[in-house]
Amino acid sequence: MSKILHLKCLMFLFCIGLSGAALAQEISGTVKDDSGALPGVSVIVKGTSTGTTTDFDGKYNVKAKTGDVLVFSYVGYETQDKTVTGMVMNVTMQSGVALNEVVLIGSRNKSRTSIDTPVPVDVIDMSQIATSGPQTTITEILNYVAPSFTSTTQTVSDGTDHVDPASLRGLGPDQVLVLINGKRRHKSSLVNVNGTVGTGTVGTDMNSIPTAAIERIEVLRDGAAAQYGSDAIAGVINLVLKKATNELTLNVNLGANMSKHSNQYNDGGTDGEKFQLDANYGLDLGDNGGYINFTGSLSTRGATNRSDSMGQPIYTMFDIATRTLGYDNAFAMDPSDLANYVAGLDPTLQTVYDNGVAAGNSFLDIINSDSATFVGDTANSSPISDYELAQRGLTRDDFRMKVGQSKLRSGQFMMNMEIPLDDNGSAFYSFGGMSFRDGIAAGFHRRPAYTDGRANTAALPDGFLPHISSRVIDRSLATGIKGKIGDWDIDFSNTYGVNSFDFTIKNTVNATLGASSPREFEAGGFSFSQNTTNFDLSNFYEDTFEGLNVAFGAEYRLENYQLIAGEEASYSKYDTNGEIVTNYTDASNIVTSYFGEGVPGGAQVFPGYRPENEVDQNRNSYAAYVDLEADLTDAFLLSAALRYENFNDFGETFNWKLSSRYKLSENTAIRGAISTGFRAPDLHQIYFNATATQFVAGIPIEQGTFANNSRLADLLSIPELEEETSFNASLGFTAKIPSAGLKITIDGYMVNVDDRVGITRSYTPSTTEQQEIFDAAAAGAAKFFTNGFDTESRGLDIVIDHKTSIGANGTLNNILSGTFSKTEVKNVKSILGTEILDETLKGYIEDAMPRAKVNLTNNYSNGDWNFMLRNVYFGSVNDPDFRGSTTPVTYGEKIITDLSLTYSFSDNLKLTAGANNLLDVYPDEVPFEGSQYGDQFIFSRRTSQFGFNGRYVFGRLTFVLK
Repeated sequence: MSKILHLKCLMFLFCIGLSGAALAQEISGTVKDDSGALPGVSVIVKGTSTGTTTDFDGKYNVKAKTGDVLVFSYVGYETQDKTVTGMVMNVTMQSGVALNEVVLIGSRNKSRTSIDTPVPVDVIDMSQIATSGPQTTITEILNYVAPSFTSTTQTVSDGTDHVDPASLRGLGPDQVLVLINGKRRHKSSLVNVNGTVGTGTVGTDMNSIPTAAIERIEVLRDGAAAQYGSDAIAGVINLVLKKATNELTLNVNLGANMSKHSNQYNDGGTDGEKFQLDANYGLDLGDNGGYINFTGSLSTRGATNRSDSMGQPIYTMFDIATRTLGYDNAFAMDPSDLANYVAGLDPTLQTVYDNGVAAGNSFLDIINSDSATFVGDTANSSPISDYELAQRGLTRDDFRMKVGQSKLRSGQFMMNMEIPLDDNGSAFYSFGGMSFRDGIAAGFHRRPAYTDGRANTAALPDGFLPHISSRVIDRSLATGIKGKIGDWDIDFSNTYGVNSFDFTIKNTVNATLGASSPREFEAGGFSFSQNTTNFDLSNFYEDTFEGLNVAFGAEYRLENYQLIAGEEASYSKYDTNGEIVTNYTDASNIVTSYFGEGVPGGAQVFPGYRPENEVDQNRNSYAAYVDLEADLTDAFLLSAALRYENFNDFGETFNWKLSSRYKLSENTAIRGAISTGFRAPDLHQIYFNATATQFVAGIPIEQGTFANNSRLADLLSIPELEEETSFNASLGFTAKIPSAGLKITIDGYMVNVDDRVGITRSYTPSTTEQQEIFDAAAAGAAKFFTNGFDTESRGLDIVIDHKTSIGANGTLNNILSGTFSKTEVKNVKSILGTEILDETLKGYIEDAMPRAKVNLTNNYSNGDWNFMLRNVYFGSVNDPDFRGSTTPVTYGEKIITDLSLTYSFSDNLKLTAGANNLLDVYPDEVPFEGSQYGDQFIFSRRTSQFGFNGRYVFGRLTFVLK
């Protein structure tokens, strides 16, 4: 009976939507200028968030009623308001103002355009970028289009290989808030803990959203925690979804890296092949502007590899003996007998033996005496490895690592809909989607030369290259109703999202199980979910001052973080009887290598999460805000925001923001803002705990990350995590020269963040109780999350936008933008008398990202042809691995060139061909061959301005059916 009642209610609401939509109509037309069609023009129904952008041919479709006002705005042109009088409205834009689109962030005034805002907002139109640009994911696009945004693909960094950490204004990935259609987006379930830019942070996985679903991207480059809540310290990125209807758009994208270093360093060729198929289609819902828009995307990405032949030792004399005598017989031999036996097999080996004896070395040292650190190392040699490679018919190429982008396969779906409920702007809306991403990346090669037995040569005589396979699943759904009560706009919404990350470790072993070890393990994973309920009210008083916008509202947010254990063999250490090692296991039963070292347990490369690691923790918070924005005069705009937020785990916070814009003349203005902000520590940072293998100077270490609330943290007097707090200030200048189609904005800023949450350096046990805790976690060293330091950031953002006509039909748009920033670490706290950040960790924060980035994009259109040329200057970066050493390493600045050509065969078919990194530029190499881990990390894996995949060549076919 209840199901029937629910069905009747839904049918009733649906009928109300249809009846209220009866007076709507689809308005279509073409927008052009003196030179022809204009793509990317913003078309908004005034006073609402309903709108669209023109396609590549300048055409648009939007739902509106007779009497509604459509606002047409575009870079370099005067904004035009047109009253709807019929179903076809063609508009000719006139040269004038630059960058004058209505934006959804930075102001709660629904009619505020990006040029009017008192803080800088970039509006990135996706209609042309998606057609002509080489980049295919959101983070790739932003990295090349938005100078203040930085993101690069990581390598050999566990789960971070499959999620690209991103930052704004040089701050952390967790200090930028991501919205979709103005609603808070949930974060990734992955916390970055392995030696990369953004280590210790939790970002938002923007690559789970298909680019084909996005109409435009708005980037607010200013602190906005007082407006939007936690995380918005560096700024806000808002992804506005498409609303187009009665149009099917298909994109087929093919490409690959065709580079001098593809496949193997200096060999050249092709790798990293990409295929992507996007489909976007929308339908009308009723006749009053309702719509539903679907986007689907399927893609595959091949791996790249920029390593060379393995230059480090591969075998020992023990491996020679196992080949000739058998593993068990060799293991039973005394080191002196084994070394003497192997020496007699070849004069080269006899020389190794004789030199070792003469030097007084132990027999174990003689057995493991290869010492070369790279191919061609003249100061050291590896005669044992060279001999055994020849005997086994192998080469050093067989032991290469996979250093480059991971292999990915993904599918994405996104939906955006709205159903009007009356003629007064009331509507039901919803958007959301789901995605999966399967990735596989390799770790460090487990060579037989490791003396702790992790290569498990009893089962795999030549060792193995382990792989980390991940499955990332992301789901989200937002629903809401909006309407009016009197003159007040009401918006009541609920947004839910969940991200899960599961690991399968392949082509690996649990070395303590010897020859009986499985080769694949389910290692567990984690999940993060977030549910946010918002109630917002706003009213625009047209007759107060020159306009006063009042907004206030409330928010309730519930979060859940889970860490799930893997299968037993993925994390356990077994004894010689096949039993799990405990504190009571007899020392004589511990599995040891031939060299007497304890063999590490768990899946090699990524030990699974243990039952004692499991977490299922919740948090809730509530907030209230008020936001006032007044045009006190035609020239003077003043806005203020206050926000109170209370978290059940660490308490309350109160933040404010003041911002203003003053027009010096019709075409020039100054703007500025000051604000306080905060970021709540993520549940991941509070509760994440695990043990993983990390390589420090090429040496494998079982590194434990202990929860902030753990017993060990308490023993070390590490306090509970609290919120980060910030103070932001910005001052900017804008100028327009309408006759020249030119706009200039210059914005300087400072961001001071106190009590930043980060991951500490490694600590080793110093008491018996600490040692017992370390042993229980199978860890030799420990890290923690704590509020450990402050940062001061300064910067300058410049944008120059120019548009002009060339010839009878040509249009040239030039955009020069740049960011120059600097971040310094201050007031580092200490544990056990030692600062919690070592020089490497400081390097990730201060100078592992380019502090200068300049973008010059030239876009020329003429009839059916479109040409795009983009040059991006990436400033120098310092390698964190060498920071604080006697030989610090800086990788110099580079310029990356993108070029594409698009031809329109008809209104329905376009073909684009081009390249990213046309000139095949690479970062500087790690200068010391001995620091490249045997010629594997020729380019730094700790930092990179733009990655190291080299030239990427692509072709894209776009088909539009209307």
